[in-house]
Amino acid sequence: QVQVVESGGGLVQPGGSLRLSCAVSESIFSFDAMDWYRQAPGKQRELVATIYIDGATKYASSVKGRFTISRDNAKNTGYLLMNSLKPEDTADYYCNLGRLMSGVRYDYWGQGTQVTVSS
Repeated sequence: QVQVVESGGGLVQPGGSLRLSCAVSESIFSFDAMDWYRQAPGKQRELVATIYIDGATKYASSVKGRFTISRDNAKNTGYLLMNSLKPEDTADYYCNLGRLMSGVRYDYWGQGTQVTVSS
């Protein structure tokens, strides 16, 4: 059973920074990609950032230039560095890893970590 655990959320003032972590119980390279999603109250879950197995990254337009996704392969941990935070970044943030096995897609989610941007 794959374990995914997010951490690093909290309360931060507008303009501040936070770094979220996503610890995985097995090698990150056993997955196609690592994604960070977020879900604000009353809104649908949205994809924020992706890092692929080859290291390529992709960002939602709303966070591009402010957020950076990365990973530490030796620690089986991914990160989301969030700079210049805005109140609209307030949400629960979730880490997701996916892989295809025998033609079936499997997705693994963490429990989420809450980020609140407020003065």
